[in-house]
Amino acid sequence: MRSQLERYSQRLEELNFLLSREDIMKDMTQFMSLSKEHADVSAVSAPFERWKQRCADKEEAQSILEENSSLSSDTQNSDSNEMFEMAKEEIAAADVELEQLEAQLQRMLLPKDPDDIRPAYLEIRAGTGGDESALFASDLLRMYSRYSERMGWRVEMMSESQSELGGYREVVIRIEGTNVYGRLKFESGGHRVQRVPTTETQGRIHTSMCTVAVLPEPDEAVAVQINPADLRIDTFRASGAGGQHINKTDSAVRVTHLPTGIVAECQDDRSQHRNKARALQVLSARLQEKERSERAAKEAATRKGLIGSGDRSERIRTYNFPQGRLTDHRINLTLYKLTYIMEGDMEEVITALEHARQAEQLEELEVGGLYK
Repeated sequence: MRSQLERYSQRLEELNFLLSREDIMKDMTQFMSLSKEHADVSAVSAPFERWKQRCADKEEAQSILEENSSLSSDTQNSDSNEMFEMAKEEIAAADVELEQLEAQLQRMLLPKDPDDIRPAYLEIRAGTGGDESALFASDLLRMYSRYSERMGWRVEMMSESQSELGGYREVVIRIEGTNVYGRLKFESGGHRVQRVPTTETQGRIHTSMCTVAVLPEPDEAVAVQINPADLRIDTFRASGAGGQHINKTDSAVRVTHLPTGIVAECQDDRSQHRNKARALQVLSARLQEKERSERAAKEAATRKGLIGSGDRSERIRTYNFPQGRLTDHRINLTLYKLTYIMEGDMEEVITALEHARQAEQLEELEVGGLYK
C-alpha cells in the first residue's frame, strides 16, 4: 500500500512540472485532463504527506522518551520531566491521527467504479398498493429531486405516466452533476412505505411498494452497440401537461429492443426527433444495466454482498410515517428523521451505505498497512 502512495507522490511531481510548462495552455484538452488528474492525485497525496509528517513527529517524541529514560534519577529535573510528559502526549495524539489517516488512505485506494462519475437515469415505478403506491412514487421523486438540488445537480424529466390521483405509475428522470451515479447507485431496489393513505377513511395503516432503478448514463465511447434492425420505434400522442402542441401531435416516442423486450420512451420534448434520441439513450442505459446485473448475479453466486445486488425485487428500505422512521435493511440503519429525509436530507443514509460498501471492499482485499 505504501508503494502505491509513493507512486502518487511521484506522479504529483510530474504533473506539477507538466502544468508549469508555458506550452501546456496551447492544448486546452490536455490541460484540462492534466488538471483533473492533478486534483485527483493531490487528494491522495495530501493525507499521505500528513501521514509521513506525523510518523516523523512520533519518532522524534519517542527519541525524547528514550533520552529521558537513560538519565539517572539524579540528573532528571522539572524541565526533563515536562519534556517527558509532552512527548508521551505527542505520541498518543500521533497514534490517533495516524490511525485515522491510514483508514482514510485505505478507502481512497479502493478500486473505483468508472461509472461513478457518470450522470444517471433514475426510474421509479409504482408497485403493490394501487393509488397509494403511485402517490408514494411521487413522494420519492420529490425526495430525489430535493436531494439533487442540495447537491447542485440538474434534473431533467425523461418520461412520466401519471395516475388519476396525481401520483406516478412510472417516472424516469435524468440527473447530471458531479459523481451522480456514485452517490445514488445504492438506491436501486424495493422501497416500502407504511402510512395512512389519503383515501383511507378509517385511519388504517397500509403498506405499499415502489421500485427504484438507478442506471449510469453510458459513455458513448463504450456504450452498448445496438443494431437498428433490432429496434421497433413507435410514435404516439403525449399525455399530461405540455400545452396544445404536445397533446395534439405524435411527438412521443417508444423504442422497443426486440431481442430483450426492453422498452424506453420519452415524451417530454415537443420535438419527436429529440424524444427519439433521449429514448435511445435510456434504452442503451437499460441494456448496459442488464449486462451489469448479469455479471453481479454471477458474482453473487459465490459471495453475497452486504449492500445487495441492487435488484429491483429486493426490498431495501422501509419508510414508516406513523413512527417517523426510515430503516435501511441492508445495513440495519434506522433513523427517526423521516420528514427531513423526504425533503431531500439524504446525506446520512447515502454516506452510511458508501461506508458499508467500503468496509466490504477492505475486507475482500485485505488491504495491507502503510508500514508494509
